[in-house]
Amino acid sequence: MRTLSTREISDCVYRLARKAGLTLTKSCRNALLSAENAETGAAQFALNAVLENEKVARREQMPVCQDTGMSVVLIELGQDVHLTGAPLKDAVDDGVRRAYRDGNFRKSICDPLTRANTGDNTPAHLHVEIVAGDKVNVCFLPKGFGSENMSRLYMLTPAEGREGIVNAIVETVKLAGSRPCPPVYVGVGIGGSFDGCALLAKKALLRDVGSENPRADVASIEKEALAKINTLGIGAQGFGGKVTAIGVSCEVAPTHIAGLPVAVNIQCHCVRCEKETL
Repeated sequence: MRTLSTREISDCVYRLARKAGLTLTKSCRNALLSAENAETGAAQFALNAVLENEKVARREQMPVCQDTGMSVVLIELGQDVHLTGAPLKDAVDDGVRRAYRDGNFRKSICDPLTRANTGDNTPAHLHVEIVAGDKVNVCFLPKGFGSENMSRLYMLTPAEGREGIVNAIVETVKLAGSRPCPPVYVGVGIGGSFDGCALLAKKALLRDVGSENPRADVASIEKEALAKINTLGIGAQGFGGKVTAIGVSCEVAPTHIAGLPVAVNIQCHCVRCEKETL
């Protein structure tokens, strides 16, 4: 049994949040560069501006997007780890609170009804999964809501099958149009339950842009959906062109015989995600 203070987790969340707020993931940056090379005209100009903004953010240590996001924290907690100190949720929120204060990041979390801002971007949206071993994997995903608001959940019938899944993915992007600041990265959850497939979609966004699901049938859905999305003509920032999405990533889980839940979680071009193992 390994003992770990939740203060270490708090400090880890702090480090990840500070870094994620300032830069795109490497796979996202590479995908945007490829898109820029593939485009012409206004779409290429928009992508050039996006990439230049990211360079300035890294150089000046400034937020890469003004929407510094809801703090989504996903933790894989080894079952052979004994946590000491403050409760895990309190420790995570402490890391977020300090990071958003010291990074001068915008605080965007508020009460859903009164709209009163909490003032420090807490509480974080925390997901914890118990796994084998004595390690703790921490992932920080700052999720902006220009893209989150464009996400959708479908409760398909089993008869709609593969075609229904692809149609749901493409329809979500089409209905979103230019609002989520394309080119978008699309996370998809297939199966599970009403709530479970939404978490799968969020987890799909943690994958490198351009990666493929190891299951051939799932990877084929990713490829077909991406190809169809990129015929929509929405393009970078809505200026038209060949690249409306830089990637589609799908994750799957067993579901009930009577259902086919599909969640589509849209991420804007600003893919920010940092991970660390303790």
